[in-house]
Amino acid sequence: MRPGVVAIAVVPDPRVGTSLWELYEISLASAVFGIPQPDLADPWYELRMCGESGEAGVFSVRADHELDGLVGADTVIVPSVPDAVVEDGEEVSAELVEALRAAADSGARMVSLCTGAFALAAAGLLNGRRATAHWQHTAQLAARHPEVVVDDSVLYTDEGSVLTSAGATAALDLCLHLVRRDLGADVAGQLARRLVVPAHRAGGQAQFIEAPLPPTDDDSLGPVLQWATERLDEPLTVEELARRARMSPRTFHRKLQEFCGTTPLQWLLQQRIARAQTLLERSDLPVERIGEQCGLGSAANLRRHFARSVGVSPTAYRRAFRPSGPPSTDR
Repeated sequence: MRPGVVAIAVVPDPRVGTSLWELYEISLASAVFGIPQPDLADPWYELRMCGESGEAGVFSVRADHELDGLVGADTVIVPSVPDAVVEDGEEVSAELVEALRAAADSGARMVSLCTGAFALAAAGLLNGRRATAHWQHTAQLAARHPEVVVDDSVLYTDEGSVLTSAGATAALDLCLHLVRRDLGADVAGQLARRLVVPAHRAGGQAQFIEAPLPPTDDDSLGPVLQWATERLDEPLTVEELARRARMSPRTFHRKLQEFCGTTPLQWLLQQRIARAQTLLERSDLPVERIGEQCGLGSAANLRRHFARSVGVSPTAYRRAFRPSGPPSTDR
């Protein structure tokens, strides 16, 4: 499968130049899509910087295409817009809006990072769609664009041809999600390990926690979650996980909900589906055996949960993402 061209819209604020947040998000996207990984997938993505060169302190961003270079790209990424757009209600650049509409009309997958959602909304690309941004700015997004279904509780949204993310590291989560969609769970997982980040944080995970957990909570959950991921083929129960975490089932449920934004059973299902994806990509095992090894039991149960979560059958997924060579043995 050809990953295609990823074009990043670079639109500095004409008064203050490139913001540090915009630079940060450009850097994240560049690290994922701009560094060839021939041992993972060859060819890798082709990266374009489209718009205007700009500076942020001692750093600079060099655009190698005009904004019309967004047209013809397979994926268009819009990082944070200037602060004045979000905080003062200024309009998104008409040139950027026109370029985004043209890129979408040409068939590009449209992606925003943090407040880049304001640009997609201004172009009308989020109308009737679920979208997110950093939780500090979602109220402004909803107020200015009531036709957008704004969700301030998630890391990222995937509406098929239009995807949006919250701020900071959620932008990296969405970039890895795109790699997962394009090249499969195995490639995305190996790339995440190279970047030393979690291999897969589901988009529905909570952006933030109202009452921050004390430092010991991470330590109390981490070992038991790691223990569980190594035993997904076993009939794990919430009661057993809670006992290993030395908590009551009710406390374990509450803390996992706060820490991961999901319930224990949902978390287990996410891990089992991710394990099934890896086995489909990297092994010759029949679907029946994969169902057993990831803890979903029968092939019928695997097919039902897999199709609901991933959107395609296990067989179709294997056909799309199975490498042409022998299965990798890399761990």
